[in-house]
Amino acid sequence: MTIADVKDPKETLSRTDEWRGALFGMVTEEIEAGGTRVTRNYLEHPGAVAVVALDDQGRVVLINQYRHAVRARLWEIPAGLIDYVGEDYLEAAKRELAEETELAADTWHVLVDMFSSPGCSNESVRIFLARDLHSVETDFVREGEEAEMTMDVVDLDEAADAVLDGRIHSPSAIAGLLAAVRARESNWESLRPADAPWLR
Repeated sequence: MTIADVKDPKETLSRTDEWRGALFGMVTEEIEAGGTRVTRNYLEHPGAVAVVALDDQGRVVLINQYRHAVRARLWEIPAGLIDYVGEDYLEAAKRELAEETELAADTWHVLVDMFSSPGCSNESVRIFLARDLHSVETDFVREGEEAEMTMDVVDLDEAADAVLDGRIHSPSAIAGLLAAVRARESNWESLRPADAPWLR
């Protein structure tokens, strides 16, 4: 048996848009599951990208940013939202890497795909591995929490140790860093192309 998630949408019997903000919405839907009509609430999310940016010395770029929902400054990998319906995920990843780190990469692969919290959100996140890094100029102006963001470059193994020691809590950083260590063990042969199909 092959272990693989599959799309299997249940019929939506009713839907109510409870709330709609600038970026997200809260939805209530009724479906039939297990022979019973049930109500499910979830956060409707545009999708996101994240980037494990690895330099030629095996160091990864980490961002330190305040996250108000958890009242903490978190070490993360560069990441951001899909800006509009249909935006190419790779182009979004390139944009976020440039805006947050003033870096670009010549080599891109898919590292891992995930649903960040499938019990209560439809957020899909594609995490890329970016290599062959170089500096790039950008006119992006950071505002709010991003204006206070700092950056560091650390050894990939050190970053993975921080995950396992409980010092890094961002889900995209956890998934991306551990996946990068695993992919490195196979000499990167397990990587998928940057436009690989996925379940979102």
